Amino acid sequence: MAGSVVVSRTLALIVAAFFSGYHVLLGVYSLDQPASATPILAAMSLYVVATVASLWTSSSMRMSLPLALFNVGVSVAIPLIVGSQLDGSSGTLGYATWYVAAIGTLMTITAARKRPQLALLGVGTLVLHSVVWAGVGELGHLGVIGSVVWVVAAVLLSRALVKANRDARQYGRAEREASGWHAAQEAHLYERQVRLTQTMRLAMPMLRRISESDGDLSEDDRQECRLLEAAIRDEIRGRRLLNNAVREQVMAARRRGASVTLLDEGGIDDLSGSPLEIVLNTLATAIGGTTADRIIARTSADSATIAVTVVGLSSPDPAVSALGPDSSGEEEVDLWIEIPRKVARVVSD
Repeated sequence: MAGSVVVSRTLALIVAAFFSGYHVLLGVYSLDQPASATPILAAMSLYVVATVASLWTSSSMRMSLPLALFNVGVSVAIPLIVGSQLDGSSGTLGYATWYVAAIGTLMTITAARKRPQLALLGVGTLVLHSVVWAGVGELGHLGVIGSVVWVVAAVLLSRALVKANRDARQYGRAEREASGWHAAQEAHLYERQVRLTQTMRLAMPMLRRISESDGDLSEDDRQECRLLEAAIRDEIRGRRLLNNAVREQVMAARRRGASVTLLDEGGIDDLSGSPLEIVLNTLATAIGGTTADRIIARTSADSATIAVTVVGLSSPDPAVSALGPDSSGEEEVDLWIEIPRKVARVVSD
């Protein structure tokens, strides 16, 4: 695609250079008609300089404002110079009015390079000079109407291309937003399916037991329901803090009477694969290696180095500890571990 753009631009430059050079050749061919050839040659030189500067390739398609103003000045100066050496009332000027088509070509280039207002101003000065110099009736014979048509067509085409590019960017942005929305919806659907599957895997045996016993559960079954409820809550609040090893150690800690809280605040959403597994396995080891009464594992959302912080609290008074996690009383820090993100990277390397 990039190759086709380069070829099209090169072809346009070649065609524009050919037409510009053709106008100069017509002027040279008709040098015997002006009163003096010197001003005509000066006008040709001025036109060649403006054309070369306008066709000179640059990183920006938009012509610089100084160059565009210079082209307008050339479109004013050349008709005055050439017209001063010709008789506007003569009907046999022929190619001596080469400057009309030349100015039309120069202003067309100016319009194509995204300076449409200045291009119209330049061709407007050509029309004004021609009316004053030769009269309204000679506009067609001089070729002024054709030059105006070229410039107007270039202006309309330039505006259409600008609008097309703007629309293409808007459509592209809308497509990217739609793709992002679709991907987010698919991710949410997948997440719901995973959580639902995990929840059904945990709860289905107990639901069958409840159904088979008509709700008449023993105290052990009721305690198992509480543990399952906590495990299901972990699937919602813990999310990426869970793998099979973490689930196993969390359940073991709860069965011995500990209170375990898992809070995923998005701090490890960018981890996946082996780095994430290393962090989670380290978390499982930390939970399984403590006898704390309360264990809290939380992702570090605002840290660039810490992935998960694990805190274990124990009550020195067994009577207070037996009242549960909501009981008042002083607690001692039995465990404090910060699992770094850097360790995951080092091990994965």
